[in-house]
Amino acid sequence: MSTLVSNLRAGLRLPGLPPLVLACLAATWLIWGSTYLAIKFALVSLPPFFQMGTRFLAAGALLAAWLRWRGTPWPDARQWKHAAIVGALMLGGGMGCTALAETTVASGLVVAFIAVGPMVIALFNLAFGVKPRGLEVAGMAVGFVGVLLLARGAGFAASPAGLAAQAVAIVCWSAGSVLSLHRYPLAPGAMGFASEMLAGGALLMAISWGLGETPAWPPTPGAALAWLYLVVFGSLIAFNAYMLLLARTSAGVASSYTYVNPVIAMALGIALGGETVTGGEWLATGVILAGVVLLMAGRRVPPG
Repeated sequence: MSTLVSNLRAGLRLPGLPPLVLACLAATWLIWGSTYLAIKFALVSLPPFFQMGTRFLAAGALLAAWLRWRGTPWPDARQWKHAAIVGALMLGGGMGCTALAETTVASGLVVAFIAVGPMVIALFNLAFGVKPRGLEVAGMAVGFVGVLLLARGAGFAASPAGLAAQAVAIVCWSAGSVLSLHRYPLAPGAMGFASEMLAGGALLMAISWGLGETPAWPPTPGAALAWLYLVVFGSLIAFNAYMLLLARTSAGVASSYTYVNPVIAMALGIALGGETVTGGEWLATGVILAGVVLLMAGRRVPPG
């Protein structure tokens, strides 16, 4: 374990890594690693699309209200259109289908499955002439192998419908990530993130209404606390951190959370679920972290 920590620290000490990028990486790695468990807890009372819709509407409204209080203007019509497109993909398809998958698929499998995200993003980026560097490709490949190793010993019981939902989620999230950078830029700064959450949240609520979802009311205390955690940490903090990473780093670095999140999920299983970790699983963890180091070594961080 000490070797794994040393490798990760070595990656973080690479020259030219701004403090803001470090903070955003920590947010996406640590917070998003725990949100899958929170989604599962919230599903006890809040169905998937309703849960995600209320989550992003609440987070978007809070962020937008704070920005308006500080004098930030609303997005113009074109920027709202972009927010609707990106929000529909990343939040409506990405997060909505992820929550849907967790109704029938073990959360550990969902976390492992998202490791294909950087590869899908790289494929979408090729359409815009963006090619990953050699070390980034190597990091994605090594990280994906590590996640596969981690998933092998878990004995996942997955449904075809759940796997299909998660596949749709990965494609939608990746497409939205790339299009927000190359084709449909959001409003500048945090107001762009707020408009995306408001637009995506509205679509999720429309889907929830169309599906006839009915939340259990009042929700259990655990479900309510999990929902609140998703709003504040998963949406307001980590999601904004991810969007900043997309703008300031390569797609590979921005997506490095896909390799660390399974490790966080495993640690939570030990702390909260009484699970044990085998030697093979720790080996898989080392492979995942090696992939992260390679990704960071091949990063492109714009000057300034």
